[in-house]
Parts: sequence; C-alpha cells; structure tokens
Amino acid sequence: MTDLFPPTREAALARLHDFTPSMGRIYAHGRNTDAGPDERQDVSMLSPYIRRRLITEAEVARAAINAHGEAAEKFVHEVVWRSYHKGWLEQHPSAWTDYLSQVRHGENRLATESGLRRVYHDACEGRTGIDGFDDWARELVARGWLHNHARMWFASIWIFTLRLPWALGAAFFMRHLLDGDPASNTLGWRWVAGLHTRGKHYVARADNIARYTNGRFNPQGQLDEAPEPLEERITHERIRLPEPGMMPVGPFVWLLHDEDLSLHLPDAQEIAVFSLPQGADPVQRFTSGAVADAVVRLGRPVMSLAPNQLADWVKAQTLPVVTAWAPIGPMATLLEDLKITRIRSEWDSAIWPHATRGFFQVKAKLPDLLPRLVA
Repeated sequence: MTDLFPPTREAALARLHDFTPSMGRIYAHGRNTDAGPDERQDVSMLSPYIRRRLITEAEVARAAINAHGEAAEKFVHEVVWRSYHKGWLEQHPSAWTDYLSQVRHGENRLATESGLRRVYHDACEGRTGIDGFDDWARELVARGWLHNHARMWFASIWIFTLRLPWALGAAFFMRHLLDGDPASNTLGWRWVAGLHTRGKHYVARADNIARYTNGRFNPQGQLDEAPEPLEERITHERIRLPEPGMMPVGPFVWLLHDEDLSLHLPDAQEIAVFSLPQGADPVQRFTSGAVADAVVRLGRPVMSLAPNQLADWVKAQTLPVVTAWAPIGPMATLLEDLKITRIRSEWDSAIWPHATRGFFQVKAKLPDLLPRLVA
C-alpha cells in the first residue's frame, strides 16, 4: 500500500508530473478501460491525494489545461465531479443523514437475517463466484483503490444482482477506499441505484465488462441485466448553501485537519493538528501519513490533538480559531458545534453554488470559472 500511494505531497507531485502528458486524448480514449491492477497508464490515480488535498483540484486542472488545452476537457470534468458531489451534498444534507440511517438499518438486518449476512460476507470477501466482482472486492481490500468503471460495475452487481442494501456497499467502499469521501462515495452509490437521478440507474452488463476489461472478465449469465431502479419515499430538499466564515482581523489560531492538508493558510499565531481515524488500517495509515507529511511541510511547531481533546482545546483558546471547511461527513459533524471559523477554498466557493441539480449545470459554468481558478 505504501509503495502504491506514498502519503506525501512529494509523491503526489511526482505522479502529477508523470501523468500530465496523458491528461488529454490518451485519457479521453482510455479512461473507461480497466486493464488490470498493474495496467493503469490511462488513469492518473491522483484521487487519494486530491481527497486529502495533498494536491489540490486547481493544481491538477491547471496542469491538464496548460498541457493540453481543450483536449483536457474529459480529465478536468472528472476532477470537477468530486467538487460537484461535495457542493450538492452541502445543499442536500438529508441525503447524508439518510445514508447513515440506511447503514444502521442494514447492519440490523445483518444481525438478524442469516441469509443476507452470508451473501454480504461472500461479497465483501470476494466469494460470490461472479466473474470480475470477486476480483474487484479483493483488489479493493488489498490496494485501497479501484478503477472508476470497476466501482460502477461493482456497485451495480451489489445492488441489482446480489440484492444487497446499497448503503452497506457504500459503507464497505468507505472502509477501504483511500480516496473515499462522504459526498462522492454516497452520491456515486445513489446514482448507480437510481436514487440520485431518479429512475436512471446504472446496470452492469457482461458484454460491457468484457469489452472494457479487455476480455479479462465476462460474467455472461451471472448478472441481472434488466433490474428496476431503486426507489425512495423521501425527497432531499435543497437548503441554502452555508456561508463560509471570514478571516479574523488580527492574531488567530489555525486548526489543521485531515480533510484539507493544502496548507494554503496565512500566518497563524499557533497551529494545532488533529485527525479523525476512520476506515480500515490502510486508510488510517494513509491519512495519518498525509497529516504527518503536512506537519513536516509546515516547518514549525504544531500541537497534536486527539479528537476527544478538541472541544476542550477550542474552549481554552483566547484567540479566534480558524480552520479549512470540512464538507459534510464525520469531520464536519465533529466540528459543527464548536466555536470555529470555517474558511472555504476559492475552488469550492466558485463551484459549489452551481451544484444544485445535475452535474451539467456545473459543467455549463466551467468556461467562465476555470480561467480564474487555474490562473
């Protein structure tokens, strides 16, 4: 795991440098093909670094546009998708709380339904017998990463062929994905299920899998290829996008957390850092390594806090406490009741207000937004 994704900004910049020549037509042509764990030339594998902002969306988009111009459109759109998901969830928070409720309900079912429990464990451990699916389950656990097309196939088979609760699949991904974030993961699974865009679900088909795995897998006769989309009764009403805070005038204290390690912050009187342990051991090791790298890059004394120390530390401060915006998820929940000023990045502030409906509403704004954001 460490060899595949060293949790440092240096490693992120090296991968960015190596993949930049492929961000144009090569990516557009080959991005849907999952040729295997050791054949990733057509995808950047930058997502774990972007997830923790060891490298930022603006840096990655700038490299693509400077190198390829309009030919980088497909690649840049994939970068923006993650921002779209975060902006949408900020304005539809009930989709997140409903996901958490669905996970609890699914776990209760696992405790009481032996048949469901058996299928669930077979799926998580790669023992279903479905060609491709079992390999992706094992690859996810072993490597902490899956090709995006494989994620879609996996989620579709989980939901429509194995008939497992979608939220338990999303939780399985969150435990093991190094790049898993609450917005992209939750909404990705909802989209596959037909819940995000109601009535439009993603169906994994054997011929599509065979084509885009170069024939490595071909689960003919093993999949339900004509399922109905899932439905839900709840409507996730849009709320007003929460306003970011303003930098205080005068001295302040900066709280560095693992949702944003970009270090694009002005001079602070004092800096404290903390991380919220989540996921399987490889995910926790990557996150803690990324935080440690950020502390080294700061090059100044930093106070380390445990999550259970955070509230008391904030209350004890005599200066304003400022931190980077944590999008909806466990970190945001931990911070929400504390007296902290949350600062939103220029990238998020530009894109999130347009993420009110589908992605194409954001896409239409990119010609106006990107020149400023990647300048």
